[in-house]
Amino acid sequence: MSTRARIAAVLGPTNTGKTHYAIDRMLGYRTGMIGLPLRLLAREVYDKVVMARGPGVVALVTGEERIVPPRATYWICTVEAMPEGMGTDFVAVDEIQLCADPERGHVFTDRLLRMRGQHETLFLGSDTMRGPIAELVPGVEFVRRERMSQLGYTGSKKISRLQARTAIVGFSVENVYAIAELLRRQKGGAAVVMGALSPRTRNAQVDLYQNGDVDYLVATDAIGMGLNLDINHVAFSALTKFDGRRMRPLQPNELAQIAGRAGRGMSHGTFGVTGEAGPIPDEWAEAICNHRFTPLRKLNWRNADLRFGSIDTLIASLEESPKDDRLVKAREADDLQALKALSAQAEVAARASDPASVKLLWDVRRIPDFRGISHAEHAGLLDVIFGHLHQRGVIPDDFLARQINRIDRTEGDIDTLSRRLAFIRTWTYVAQRREWVNDESHWRDRARAVEDRLSDALHDRLTQRFVDRRTSVLLRRLKQKEALLAEVNDKGEVTVEGEFVGKLEGFRFRQDKEASGQEAKTLKTASIQALAPHFHLRADRFYNAPDTEIDFTEQGGLMWGTEAVGKLEAGDDALKPRVKAFVDDEAGPDVAQKVQRRLQHFIDRKIAALFEPLLNIQHDETLTGLARGFGFRMVEAMGILSRAEVADEVKALDQDARSSLRKHGIRFGQYTIFMPLLLKPAPTRLRLVLWSLARGLDHFPEAPPPGLVTVPNIDGIPAEHYLIAGYRKSGQRAIRIDMLERLADLLRAEDSRGGFEAKADMLSITGLTLEQFADLMQGLGYKAEAGERIKVKPVDAVVPKDAEAEVARPVEETPAEENADTPVFDEGQSAEAGAVVAPPEVDDAAPEAPEEVTAIPDAGEAPISEEPAEPAPEDPVADVSAEDVPPGTAPDAEIEAPEMESFYTFTWGGNRGGNRGPRREGGGGRRQGQGPGQGRGQTQDGKPRGKSAGGPKGKGKPRGKDGGKPGPKNFEARPPRKEKPIDPDNPFAAALMGLKDKS
Repeated sequence: MSTRARIAAVLGPTNTGKTHYAIDRMLGYRTGMIGLPLRLLAREVYDKVVMARGPGVVALVTGEERIVPPRATYWICTVEAMPEGMGTDFVAVDEIQLCADPERGHVFTDRLLRMRGQHETLFLGSDTMRGPIAELVPGVEFVRRERMSQLGYTGSKKISRLQARTAIVGFSVENVYAIAELLRRQKGGAAVVMGALSPRTRNAQVDLYQNGDVDYLVATDAIGMGLNLDINHVAFSALTKFDGRRMRPLQPNELAQIAGRAGRGMSHGTFGVTGEAGPIPDEWAEAICNHRFTPLRKLNWRNADLRFGSIDTLIASLEESPKDDRLVKAREADDLQALKALSAQAEVAARASDPASVKLLWDVRRIPDFRGISHAEHAGLLDVIFGHLHQRGVIPDDFLARQINRIDRTEGDIDTLSRRLAFIRTWTYVAQRREWVNDESHWRDRARAVEDRLSDALHDRLTQRFVDRRTSVLLRRLKQKEALLAEVNDKGEVTVEGEFVGKLEGFRFRQDKEASGQEAKTLKTASIQALAPHFHLRADRFYNAPDTEIDFTEQGGLMWGTEAVGKLEAGDDALKPRVKAFVDDEAGPDVAQKVQRRLQHFIDRKIAALFEPLLNIQHDETLTGLARGFGFRMVEAMGILSRAEVADEVKALDQDARSSLRKHGIRFGQYTIFMPLLLKPAPTRLRLVLWSLARGLDHFPEAPPPGLVTVPNIDGIPAEHYLIAGYRKSGQRAIRIDMLERLADLLRAEDSRGGFEAKADMLSITGLTLEQFADLMQGLGYKAEAGERIKVKPVDAVVPKDAEAEVARPVEETPAEENADTPVFDEGQSAEAGAVVAPPEVDDAAPEAPEEVTAIPDAGEAPISEEPAEPAPEDPVADVSAEDVPPGTAPDAEIEAPEMESFYTFTWGGNRGGNRGPRREGGGGRRQGQGPGQGRGQTQDGKPRGKSAGGPKGKGKPRGKDGGKPGPKNFEARPPRKEKPIDPDNPFAAALMGLKDKS
């Protein structure tokens, strides 16, 4: 060796380009050699040198792999496999800080002390080796290299929240597999890198990560030994590891070696913890970020000057202690353990009786235990190999063939294939030794072929288990910016490149439900890109679709057939809602605008058609003053107003104003002011949606089924929900407001003070039983008194003569006094045929009668018969007394007990002033001193007063000068109200004038 040869230690943290620097220096010489800590890293460097100089001059020598071309000038080796005595111009040893490793450190220390190049020698590693190298290597030159990017600590994060391009480090196969499985479910997949993998499998897995097929890498601490990957973040899943003897915590410098893989070139990197790993102490994290660690003091050493005189002599030379205090004897390695175990066997001891046999035994004992099963089983295999070599000089071909053929099977799961790979690595190591086999080239290639097949099978199993192949393909296509071919069938199912990825619902893509996390994101991205032309074609078809294909739901959704394409949102005006289209952002703004315009056109036309009467009120310029204000009040209420809420406004309307409003279809009912045309099912359904939107409800009330006169009164549903649906709550049920007004027309002709019974017409209108009708009447403010009486059969019914005369008398001839108790109309109101016209003065306590009493049934509703159903005739029963039966004979049958029937008597029990204005002078309201519910002709408890109220001749007339003893006088502190003049155009003006004259 030249005395002028350069020896340099290139020290610094990770990502300083030390390995790249060594490769450049080696290629500047004619010959060179680099020793690397891992077979995987050796293969990576070998590929780089081959690209630079070609395969004909580059050799690869590892324990299991040997590629040595005839003109090899550059040798890439693992540290253990570095050949001695080559005399190359250049020598480099990477990761020299492994001199302190308890298991392999003695090999690196030996290379530090004895391996030199003819012109240059480089030791690459951490700053912690500066002191030992300076003391053990005379004349060494130190080269400090700074990290090209910064490294930061981010603390703990859940695996699901780790960023893309992250490497998660585990320290056992089980841990690595568990993390990879979790990443597949949450992130779409991960590549797996372990030191036990073959280079072929490892490279295939790394390609998955480097090519972007997956964004996560799960690895053992093997990635800390110089593997160059595009990693932005390193996450430790544990801070302890099993070192072959015991579980021990990782030291800061070991963590830094792995964490430094984050950030390549000028890109900054971060590190942290995840899973069950506890936090890294702050002082450790600071040391890792600043690359300051405790310097190494002692290096592991084992004697390299071995003596092969006998087994005992060899063992003694291996167990010698160092003479330098800076070196410490390495712990007993696996090869020394195997040597001691075999030396105890008599047959082995007999065979190893000379130095050549002892050296052969030592070479066999150095075969690594790739299988990792047990020391005893490994020692047994080595004993068989040593026996063949000692007896025959080579391993028999048939024995070697049986061992390789038994392994050459690619079926099985990941664990099975991994075991077979470990087994083949043993025979690959054996086949590398040309002196041990008959045909080194044949058996090396044969073992290499089996390893490649197993490696490919293992890669496939790893990919199937930990990577979604569909996601992998789509990711690669996306990153290569290739055009993706998508197809959509008539069911909306989407396939991209032949793979099912989800469904297209309207203008939104729903990815496959089995996809999750990153996989789902990838599927959607790829699908949206492929679906871009389909979105535009579908938008054009939707824009030209007729309104009959579009509809709204009761919760404000907008549907195109069976697909949701948007929803309604509240606008500035209740009758002008806005539309929000359901369109994926990736479909583009043009598609979204086209869909939104079409939906807005649809809902605007729908409102214009169904709410035409309301919109006509808004546009009627002839409405002025109070009529215009009341019309807009109706518009705001969407065509339905409770009369009690607007009683004062109604009273303020004159006849002209009411007439102009009636022209727009507004009906002034006794309980409700409404527009009958808007009670049809379609306007009702839309009104509920618009009303709910205007009030910001989360859940919209649904419209009752069409055609129902009454519906159940459900607790918890406000009365206004029923009102906007066209119903009024009353007792246990709610009655449709138009039918309620028809019922009010019938009730108006009854004696509500003296009491009356339900007529067949009333039950027919409501469609209720007598008991249900009684409950409904109580909800309207009436009292219902139940009773029981003998049922009058048709044959027994007798009509008195004077009653016939009463029935035959025309309504027009009925004296006004006989109808004074009947609720009266406002001025200008019309009544049905046969109704009694009362004076215009109305009591405050009485519910106000509707402006138009002509019932307007719902569209499509079958007319309800006003005539009561005539009961079926029954056979007459002979009325025979016991005296008429001759003695000694018995009657033909027992006389049946009289049949009883239930009935209800209804009287007004509410406050009639609720919907009315102040009592008018001369009206038929409640007198002073009467209690609630007490009408004329009634006592304080509401019972009939005397015969005139309850007898068969009673007509409910008040007691006065025409009805008997006069009642108490009335005194009022306020002056009488001025009567309104009777409208001469009123069709009932003559009758009203007559009533006024009589009063």
